[in-house]
Amino acid sequence: MSSTLPDASPVAEKAGQPGNHDAASTAELASLKVKLRGALRQFPDFPSPGILFEDIMPIFADHTLHEALIRSLELHILANHGGQKPDVIVGLEARGFLMGPSLALRLGASFVPVRKQGKLPGPCETVGYEKEYGQDFFQMQADSIKPGQKVLIIDDIIATGGSAYAGAELIQKMGGELMGFIFLLELEFLHGRDKLPAPVYTLLSGQA
Repeated sequence: MSSTLPDASPVAEKAGQPGNHDAASTAELASLKVKLRGALRQFPDFPSPGILFEDIMPIFADHTLHEALIRSLELHILANHGGQKPDVIVGLEARGFLMGPSLALRLGASFVPVRKQGKLPGPCETVGYEKEYGQDFFQMQADSIKPGQKVLIIDDIIATGGSAYAGAELIQKMGGELMGFIFLLELEFLHGRDKLPAPVYTLLSGQA
């Protein structure tokens, strides 16, 4: 939803005011999170034995669940950033692209993708990060974030935190102000959030 349009929800208007995240907004967020968790599907031993895979795709297959997801993220942002909205939502390749554009539209922000090296045209900023089997590289177009813009990073899951940290490095190289990270799920035993340089929120995992 563009910032030039009136908010369709009175609760959203209240939540958008600094320090006015009221009981109704808290109850709404809790209810939406229960609904979203119930939509997840579990696949044992995928993609390898011993792994329980949480499938988020049913959320996007149902437009009411998709709306619930974006509303939940909106409520969190307004409540935890003093009513301050980001200027830019950055989505990490690839599932950050599923949520980032819709959330950016709702908040009246721009959307910027972080992509693997060689996928974006024109001048790009590049950072490397470590993966399980070696190094990979992330890129953003060099003019996609202006100095001083407030930025939130979004992705589906935080594991070791390496790719999210690389996204943060790109934002900082361009002079952006990193407000925080938002994920749907978290592999908490990997302690990826401990490596990240800004607040971390996971919508459907145990930690806030």
